[in-house]
Amino acid sequence: MMGSDMERERDIEAAPEEKLLEAESEPIPANIPSKPSSDAKKKFLLWTAINMAATIGIVFTNKAIFTDPDFKMMQTSFASFHFVCTGLTLYVVSRPFFGAFEPKKAGVVEMLPLAFSMCLNVVLPNLSLAFSTVTVYQLCRVLLTPMTAIINYVFYRATIPRNAALALIPVCLGVGITSYYDTKPVENVDPSKPIPTTSIIGVIFALSGVCASSAYTVLIGAYHKKLNMTSSQLLFNQAPISSVMLLFAVPFADHIPILSNVPSYRWFMILMSGGFAALINISQFYIVAGSGPVSSTVVGHLKTVSIVGIGWALSGRGITDWSAIGILMTIGGIVYYSNVMLNKPR
Repeated sequence: MMGSDMERERDIEAAPEEKLLEAESEPIPANIPSKPSSDAKKKFLLWTAINMAATIGIVFTNKAIFTDPDFKMMQTSFASFHFVCTGLTLYVVSRPFFGAFEPKKAGVVEMLPLAFSMCLNVVLPNLSLAFSTVTVYQLCRVLLTPMTAIINYVFYRATIPRNAALALIPVCLGVGITSYYDTKPVENVDPSKPIPTTSIIGVIFALSGVCASSAYTVLIGAYHKKLNMTSSQLLFNQAPISSVMLLFAVPFADHIPILSNVPSYRWFMILMSGGFAALINISQFYIVAGSGPVSSTVVGHLKTVSIVGIGWALSGRGITDWSAIGILMTIGGIVYYSNVMLNKPR
């Protein structure tokens, strides 16, 4: 999930406690059934499966694209392309035929800080993916939770339960252990197929991306209150501005390959990546209507475990590798943290 849907994911994954408060403050009328219908459940499961498949697909497709030396240093162009896909998708689903949300305009100057933050939120993690293994990339994204908690405490004095804070310790330690051992070369039985490793610059990009994404998450919350907009409305305003901003950086930041030398299958993969981005955005509209805080959190964990598991299986590393301990610590810690936050007293 490369960032274009972070605003909606903040609503359904990063802050389940907010969803609980909203649910508690709105009594359910007696004439409305409290349980979703069978068709609604099937629809939710279908779009959840699509969202998970698209999220997993976009990570591994982008990794394959960035493995190509011609595209490894085309991050701003690639992110700009994704913002165009996001903007077009939101435009289509906001039309009366779909009616997924009602567009709401905001001033360009007013949106510039959020749009710039969105650029960093996408470009830095993409650079992390280009210079890291999928496993390290995805585990580092889990650090968004403790980093956001720190930012919220520093700027807003917002606190979390003691047990939740303690649960974040193994999360951070686990990411550190996995990142450390993932940078170490490992011998493979087949010398012709070296086991991929993470470079030091990949770790730096990953941590920088976590800081940028955490700041972006907090900034989204501020803009929600300031402009009284939904995540979809904010993203609809941001995406075009962010795309244009990145285009100005392309001549200075990107190494453009000779387009005629790029094989056709690589262009197909780029289109696939854009298609996955569109599916992620579309599926979010259907998921948010049918998900509660628990189901949203479970879906988020399933995506993390799936990406880490597939990345580990493809890496060729053994189950006794020390980085496996870090993976278990990270996933166990974040699951326990989520459980504490979902069940804390209101």
